[in-house]
Amino acid sequence: MKNYSAKLGIIVICFVGILLAAPKWIGARQQHPSPVIKPIPSPNAPKNENVPQGLDVTLASKEEKKQSLDRQNEQEIRLEVQRLYAMATELKDEVDNTNSYAVLNVSVLKRTQEIEKLAKQIRDRAKK
Repeated sequence: MKNYSAKLGIIVICFVGILLAAPKWIGARQQHPSPVIKPIPSPNAPKNENVPQGLDVTLASKEEKKQSLDRQNEQEIRLEVQRLYAMATELKDEVDNTNSYAVLNVSVLKRTQEIEKLAKQIRDRAKK
């Protein structure tokens, strides 16, 4: 029994020692954390992680693109309006030269249809 009590005493002392030393071991382990390996970012990853991929274009470049499209659109509208004016002038001259009591030529009707088509194209382009 004496032997048993000595063994029990040793076990209790070791257990108490472990309980007392455990916070120091935990604190030492927290002060020296294991090194964290950071992943290498993909070259295709967005530069700003808060923005979905493909949408990380700066606002300035979007505005520049819109302004260049607007300028190009304006130039095309101006050219189409000049063409419309020329077609309308030609139609007016042709109608002035025809007899007002006679039936209009098929060519006059075709020109009016072309003018209407061009006017609709200009209207649709101006809406954009």
